[in-house]
Amino acid sequence: MKQEASTQFKTRAKQKAPEQLTLDEIDDLNTDHALSLSLTENDEDSLETEEAPDFAQTFSADDSESPDPVRLYLRDVETERLLTADEEVHYARKAQAGDEAARQKMIVCNLRLVIKIARRYLNRGLDLLDLIEEGNLGLMRAVEKFDPERGFRFSTYATWWIRQTIERGLMNQSRTVRLPVHVVKEVHSYNRAARKLAQHQNAEVTAEQIAEHFDKPVGEVLRVMAYNERQSSFDRPLKGESEFSLLDLVPDEDSNRPDELLQDTGVHHLLEKLIGQLDSKQKEVVLRRFGLRGYEAQTLEEVGEVLGVTRERVRQIQLEAVRHLKQLAKGAGVTADVIFAD
Repeated sequence: MKQEASTQFKTRAKQKAPEQLTLDEIDDLNTDHALSLSLTENDEDSLETEEAPDFAQTFSADDSESPDPVRLYLRDVETERLLTADEEVHYARKAQAGDEAARQKMIVCNLRLVIKIARRYLNRGLDLLDLIEEGNLGLMRAVEKFDPERGFRFSTYATWWIRQTIERGLMNQSRTVRLPVHVVKEVHSYNRAARKLAQHQNAEVTAEQIAEHFDKPVGEVLRVMAYNERQSSFDRPLKGESEFSLLDLVPDEDSNRPDELLQDTGVHHLLEKLIGQLDSKQKEVVLRRFGLRGYEAQTLEEVGEVLGVTRERVRQIQLEAVRHLKQLAKGAGVTADVIFAD
């Protein structure tokens, strides 16, 4: 199978085992063209054959810090022995020939590699099981693409695919609003530069320093870094098992404040008391025209039909009633604006 390799991948594969790559180097490998990574015959000599990394000591099904589903998954994958170099070649050749059992064998025996890589991406927006699921997709892709005749270990090749699918999963799923891939990469580049500058100067890095580092306008850096803000669910508990969530702290702009509600309640009681002092016809008009005591607000014509009077007569009664209510309110020591504010 004739394939091409990324220069960055070749260099890092020769320099160190895949499990020794740093997170910054992982980010550097995250390029669009790299997803089609493969190797040519001319690249065979540039890749050293590696011993399979020992992941058995990395995880334990008895890890008390892991949630139950994670422990159950670890318990299952720990039962599978890692393949030797000769076994990798044997099963890879059979998988290339269409042997599904051999393909499954290569996948199952490398699930711990996925877990080890996935744990490096914790606290980036997806939980561990979701990261593992994304990494497993990369592992399956690596099994399909792996050429055992090149002379390097499967773990070296699979690591790159696993990282790619995990990073793509983070780009697509970790945000409520998905950002374009090129924007996410730009955010990662700025974050990487900020970490390095902070370590160098032992102080918080400003947007101006990042802009100077990349020779870009400060406004552009600020615009991109604004995308780095994390979203949080309104239903998320404030602390641990707290019964209160963020939603409990967000004011309802459509509801009255407690002090306004108290004032409205007092006005309502006063208005009820004042309406009770109107004569029966005035009271009926006010209740129906303003939609009080369960009535829906009615037009002059509708009220006139109920009372058996003309529209103009209803208007006159309403004016008399309002004038009387204002006088009663003034006598109670309340300004008319409190009652007739709206």
